[in-house]
Amino acid sequence: MELKSQINTSKLPKHLAIIMDGNGRWAKQKGMLRAFGHENGTKSVRQVVEGSAELGIENLTLYAFSTENWNRPKLEVKTLMNLLVASLKKEIKTLQDNDIKLLAIGNLEELPKKAHKELQEVIEKTKDNKRMILTLALSYGSREELINTVKKISIKVKNNIISPENIDESVINEHLYTQNLHDVDLLIRTSGEQRISNFLLWQIAYAELYFTNVLWPDFTKQHLYEAIIEYQKRERRFGKTSEQIN
Repeated sequence: MELKSQINTSKLPKHLAIIMDGNGRWAKQKGMLRAFGHENGTKSVRQVVEGSAELGIENLTLYAFSTENWNRPKLEVKTLMNLLVASLKKEIKTLQDNDIKLLAIGNLEELPKKAHKELQEVIEKTKDNKRMILTLALSYGSREELINTVKKISIKVKNNIISPENIDESVINEHLYTQNLHDVDLLIRTSGEQRISNFLLWQIAYAELYFTNVLWPDFTKQHLYEAIIEYQKRERRFGKTSEQIN
């Protein structure tokens, strides 16, 4: 039976997040420069974006560039930023054809001017699209996001806009980069690494974690379907017992 037909579309994750890992190792295995891996990784991005939209997933967030990635060799960072600009220009048609809205989270002011400008243009052009929200985490670090959230709320407390007694989960959510997004239901990480790497730490509190040995440039729609089928086999209890859920 085809994998896609095994998916129960009434039990899809509302928010799927992916740590796209393994581009460098994929290139190294082929005796190529790391940039070659990043270039080929964009094909997997297209596969996953189209596959998610076709299934009916509402939110897809991709970890594209972390705050720590700025510490990589300058040439690799420059290549990644050039690739981002080229990909945004190239994929605008895919986003429009599939009615996908683009958002970005992270310290976006850190991006080179050209990349930042291209990003904002695509966000503006797709702002009215409704089928799915695709969020790129760029220059993103979850701890930095949480620190910024604490600062924003502290300023409001200081100015008597918010009372400390009224700070709850909803107030914190409103001040995160992801303020308009549903909590993550399923987090996928490729390449065999089994860690979170400072990604959406607050938002994945009750997410199902799925790790695969597949390197990102080899990740296809079929691998996406496998992850979702595995997700649908799991019992999500949110701290309750099986009996309470059933």
